[in-house]
Amino acid sequence: MKQNISHAVMSQRYEPADSRDDFPTPPWATRALFEHVLPGYRSYFRSATCLEPACGAGHMARVLEEYFGRVRAYDAFDDSYGAIRDFLTFPYREGEADWIITNPPFRLAEDFIARALREKIARYGVAILARTVFLEGKRRYQQIFWRRPPWIVAQFVERVPMVRGRLDATATTATGYAWFVWKMDPAPEDLVPHLLWIPPCRRRLERSGDYPADGPEHSHED
Repeated sequence: MKQNISHAVMSQRYEPADSRDDFPTPPWATRALFEHVLPGYRSYFRSATCLEPACGAGHMARVLEEYFGRVRAYDAFDDSYGAIRDFLTFPYREGEADWIITNPPFRLAEDFIARALREKIARYGVAILARTVFLEGKRRYQQIFWRRPPWIVAQFVERVPMVRGRLDATATTATGYAWFVWKMDPAPEDLVPHLLWIPPCRRRLERSGDYPADGPEHSHED
């Protein structure tokens, strides 16, 4: 049988149940949350706390520190950055941090969101970076979306290339990503999701030092 190598099929990721699903977030994609999705909150974030519960090697957490007064970063695996702490089993208290912001393993994203919202681990908000296809699925709809739809779904118009286990400034992808944002105590109007588009911003939001010095040459196409 001939392998299906269409662009759409090859862009899909299939992770085994025990996979770490470690696809680090390019720093510019994290900055886009603050510069284009929640720009009106930037002054507030400077005195707020943030929990990053799937920090990996810290690529998202380091950017969160640019905006938040305090960031606590953990992961279920030891990547020599945050302390080891499994978000789905650790006994977090209600109101542990002002915000939870993370790029969780895709297969666990639903569980991350469900626990964060159900137990009110964040006082004000939860933001998850996930593939756009996270919007699909009967189970997600039944467990999350019809009960607690996101306040904002912010779709990247540029691709956000993610590579297993490392950052790569030259990587490409056919996979779409979006930020999903929930308010913890939403007003009735916040239960109607707002769809936003994150405009092309990679070139403006990338910074010197974002990628490993020994990695591929830093270049990309807009």
